[in-house]
Amino acid sequence: MTIIGWITLGLLAGAIAKVLLPGRDPGGFIGTTLIGIAGAFIGGWISARWLDHPITKNFYDGATWAAAIGGSLVLLIVYRLLFGNSRN
Repeated sequence: MTIIGWITLGLLAGAIAKVLLPGRDPGGFIGTTLIGIAGAFIGGWISARWLDHPITKNFYDGATWAAAIGGSLVLLIVYRLLFGNSRN
């Protein structure tokens, strides 16, 4: 997959992570989108590095999607823990 593919996957993974973990985010839509993109990259890197599942060139690979969504969820949780009370 190209960088554009990973960004697209990240946008979708961020949206799915937001649906799975609803609530107010300190960064709003743009922050959640950026977290989704970063989560896709980090999830793919962790999957290839430590889980022995190389990144495929197929956009529709289920393991790639799971890694991207998992990475987005983890980053969204960490982001909320660090900056969750800043919108009060």
